[in-house]
Amino acid sequence: MSDVVWADILGYVRTGHPAISRGWFSQLQARSLESGELTVLAANAAQIAYLNEHCGRPFAEAAQAATGRLISVRFVAQKAADARTATRKSADGPLLSFERETSPLRLNGNYLFENFVVGPCNRLPHASCLAVSESPGSAYNPLFIHGSVGLGKTHLLQAICHKVLDHSPTARILYLSCETFVNHFIEAVEKGALDGFRYRYRHVDLLLIDDIQFLAGRDHTQEEFFHTFNTLYQLRTQIVLSADCRPSDIPSLEERLVSRFNCGLVARIDAPCLETRLAIIHKKVKMQSLALAEDVALYIASRIKSNTRELEGALNRVRGLASVAGRPIDIALAQRALGEDETDLSRQIRIQDIMGLITDAFNVKLSDLQGRRRSRSIALPRQVAMYLARQYTQHSLGEIGGFFGGRDHTTVLHANKLIKSRRQTDLTFRSQLEELETALQRP
Repeated sequence: MSDVVWADILGYVRTGHPAISRGWFSQLQARSLESGELTVLAANAAQIAYLNEHCGRPFAEAAQAATGRLISVRFVAQKAADARTATRKSADGPLLSFERETSPLRLNGNYLFENFVVGPCNRLPHASCLAVSESPGSAYNPLFIHGSVGLGKTHLLQAICHKVLDHSPTARILYLSCETFVNHFIEAVEKGALDGFRYRYRHVDLLLIDDIQFLAGRDHTQEEFFHTFNTLYQLRTQIVLSADCRPSDIPSLEERLVSRFNCGLVARIDAPCLETRLAIIHKKVKMQSLALAEDVALYIASRIKSNTRELEGALNRVRGLASVAGRPIDIALAQRALGEDETDLSRQIRIQDIMGLITDAFNVKLSDLQGRRRSRSIALPRQVAMYLARQYTQHSLGEIGGFFGGRDHTTVLHANKLIKSRRQTDLTFRSQLEELETALQRP
């Protein structure tokens, strides 16, 4: 940050908030402005205490006015900042990923509580997330949300972030995926920067981690997360976690972590009922300013029964076909968009159907199919599932990869190639695959 901008910020605070201004403000230093967070250095703990109590919002307003951007502010004592720098093994080298991402809040602007449709399937998770956002650290801590893919877990976690930031723009929030946490830990170990990693994760006001089931089987990462959890919990820092299953169903998760995840509130999101699906469609239609007759909305809600993500995908297909065909949306067009007037059965098969078939046929868990384990006992069922999804659904390669733990399109292409090749050379495998296809197409 330039000296001119910093001077503008101090001037704004002195002019707009004279009651809180102090002479020693001129000694404050702007250390950095990264990822939407301004770090301000103060001389001692007494100044930090005063700034945190009285000056968070005024400085945030000043920074936003001076830069024209949404900025949060964090006050740090000079000695603490110097100590953090000293722990770095290579101070002149590039910053590590968890050091660069000072505030990695990549939030979807639509993921607000106001845009979340509440029904019998999700009333408890919604109410608990709302309570946490209004009183972090005191309502339910930790809060553990679980449910299948596409039911709104990520929406609720991001809604908490939005609401907390509305009330407290300077709040230090860490929202990220479990995979990111794992990658940060591995990098910290490799670079000898564990002190910096621990400071990063243990000095926050709110920690939210999506897909915590990816801790499964990672013993050293579980050990580190256990201590991070304990530190934050003792400080009454709010912790919110999401997963695709209950804590006790996460494979290879240490019992002490299961116990801690269960010590707060565990809330499950179920698949939406017809009334909730219809309400979701109405909400999406309103957000997209789309004209949709009630009978068409009811048809889509009746056809797509799995989750919100597929409902939105179906609505997008209907809207896309209407745009290409240049005609209004009616039942006939919706049926064509969703494949009901086609004889191709692949248009009627969902990835959830494929996953259910594979988990039964290979005796594996859904969390294994979506996890990071690469053992043969898991890799083959996952590859078969990706192959069937490619052959029997209309999802893109990227979408299919997303259903299987956020993998990219190249992974799906590789799985498709391997299964096709083995199908041609292995008669026993071909027979097994044909049995799966027959079961998949059975009404």
